Amino acid sequence: MKDICIIGAGPSGLTAAIIAARKGKKVTIIERNEKCAKKLLITGNGRCNYYNENQDIKHYHSNNPNLIKNIINKENINKVKEFFKSLEIIPKIIDGYYYPITNQAQTIYNALIYEIEKLNIEIIYGLKVEEIKKEEYYIINPKKEKIISRNILLATGGKSAPKTGSDGIGYKILENLNHKIIEPLPALVKLKGNEKYFKKWNGIRTDVILKLYEDEKLIKEEKGQIQLTDNGISGIAAFNLSTHITKNIGKKEEKIMINFMPWLNENPYEFMKRMTKLNLTISKTLERFLNYKLVNIILKKANIKTDNFKKLSNKDLSKLIRTLTNFEIIITDVGSLEKAQITKGGLPLNEINLNKMESLKNKNLFISGEIIDIDADCGGYNLTLAWITGIIAGENI
Repeated sequence: MKDICIIGAGPSGLTAAIIAARKGKKVTIIERNEKCAKKLLITGNGRCNYYNENQDIKHYHSNNPNLIKNIINKENINKVKEFFKSLEIIPKIIDGYYYPITNQAQTIYNALIYEIEKLNIEIIYGLKVEEIKKEEYYIINPKKEKIISRNILLATGGKSAPKTGSDGIGYKILENLNHKIIEPLPALVKLKGNEKYFKKWNGIRTDVILKLYEDEKLIKEEKGQIQLTDNGISGIAAFNLSTHITKNIGKKEEKIMINFMPWLNENPYEFMKRMTKLNLTISKTLERFLNYKLVNIILKKANIKTDNFKKLSNKDLSKLIRTLTNFEIIITDVGSLEKAQITKGGLPLNEINLNKMESLKNKNLFISGEIIDIDADCGGYNLTLAWITGIIAGENI
């Protein structure tokens, strides 16, 4: 008989195990992989942006948005800070983004694992939990291993990046325990379209302002770097719009407007008039601030027939400026769950006691991390969610 079984050794599961063990609880972690926290190690291209000073609730998204404040609040954020202080993690802070001073996710991983070892927390590796049956206690894999536990924490992750072990089995387990699941969808994922010029701009990285319109209604604006790909756009600014697009793709017109001059702090007409004094061609002038391959695409999209500024009519100048600052793309699809950084959807917040992270339908069943219906923007927010829900579950399990 186990006292506490935590299913999943990702950031949230490890955090919950540490918190519970510090309170004197006997904890067992069951992990399907041969190593913990595989997804953590690739976070932020291996740098691990684990927290962000700007904890505005607008960075978090759910189908029950009014309940997010029960998780993302000052008290819980302070618990995250105290947790990392207890691990003696030294941060490198860049514009409010927290990284380990080493710039390596391995540093966070090591700190968690060292604490797990110090607290003598048992980890069972290479065991895939496929079913949990509720009787007097919980029976894990009742047709195979038959592990019995008084308390269960499901921290199995969502369905994104399944190569790291997140294949969505947690949703099936919860459905078998009478929970509903909001359809898991990809989030923080590339945006796709059907334009022929995409192959020509593939590989270009540039700073922009993106505006997302759904059926001509402005939904959100993002500023930052994007990567232009052979089938659309990628990068942090695009990823942060994807969570709004993914649930409505095919139902609403999803349009992105790109401003390729986000640094401009003067009237664009005055700027372009001033640039004509360089006495260069239009192409060479635009190449002062844009990749040459992008210049060709913009001129073609604006239907500019001449490369001579002196022959450019005021009407064509207006079209050129409009294209530079409101370059339109219709989004027809998003990347797959396999390519997504996180999952949107999952266990509804109104089926959880958010003060404990305990199921409202099954006593002593706790849930934390990506499996719940909150997804967040890039910038350390999704890991913050993992830390917070892990801490709350660990305190109460």
